[in-house]
Amino acid sequence: MREESRLKTQFNTEVRKQLMDELKLGNVMEVPTFEKIVINAGLGEAISDPSVLDVVEQEMTAISGQKPIRTMSKGAISTFKIRKGDVIGMKVTLRGNRMWEFLDKLINVTFPRTKDFRGLPIDAFDGQGNYTVGIEEQTVFPEIDPNEIKKLRGMEITIVTSTKDDERARALLSKFGFPFAKDGKKV
Repeated sequence: MREESRLKTQFNTEVRKQLMDELKLGNVMEVPTFEKIVINAGLGEAISDPSVLDVVEQEMTAISGQKPIRTMSKGAISTFKIRKGDVIGMKVTLRGNRMWEFLDKLINVTFPRTKDFRGLPIDAFDGQGNYTVGIEEQTVFPEIDPNEIKKLRGMEITIVTSTKDDERARALLSKFGFPFAKDGKKV
């Protein structure tokens, strides 16, 4: 069995108690925590070049440590030459230790490697306690060798929390040093 992630240990030993005090929660079960992280990449270009699917699958597997699933179009969109059932994206859902380890890497390695990084927008919460951030290029992840990349591709990372309140979710992310922009504006 794998040992517990550094961030999960920090949550269990320090952060949970701090959040209970700060948010004035009466029950430990009310303390917000992370449920899952979803990494999603849209691949409209795969319609004309199916070899893209294998490349992105390898990259997402390296980044997340888990094989992604292919997402299909639910209907036809003639403007984009998409038919029902065409593969138009990939996604990975991380839970448990993999989720905690990915979050640690995201906060402490990936964001600092982002060019001209000035913090994340504080208003990217969805009203249900979930935070979504876009990554413009996959080369910010340490597992990806920039010399072997033929095309830069972006992805979307959604951090799903157990709370339905954006303020509680923001407090949870802040406790782990999530790099929000200082002025709160989009970057």
